[in-house]
Amino acid sequence: MDIEKARREEIRWLILRALYAARPVGTSENIIKNAIEPIILDITTIEVRQELDYLAERELITIFNKDTPVWTAKINNHGIDIVEYTVDCFLGIARPKKYW
Repeated sequence: MDIEKARREEIRWLILRALYAARPVGTSENIIKNAIEPIILDITTIEVRQELDYLAERELITIFNKDTPVWTAKINNHGIDIVEYTVDCFLGIARPKKYW
């Protein structure tokens, strides 16, 4: 298994979960990073930004203030559906299998 690929996919899932918890206003990349650090200890701001970009390209989130030092993001309805297991998940996101 490709460890770097698995890491990226896990970070994407954790970002979606963090933004889901921050609804309806969204949150900054710093708070997202702080939410992920207990699980992935060595996560960097660059990794957070890369995966925020990926999720924005998939139209699961919206990124604001990309031209400022600190980005902010908000989950949209498609991202909410992924987190709530109401739709199939895209490949590239490590969403756990539904067990209930």
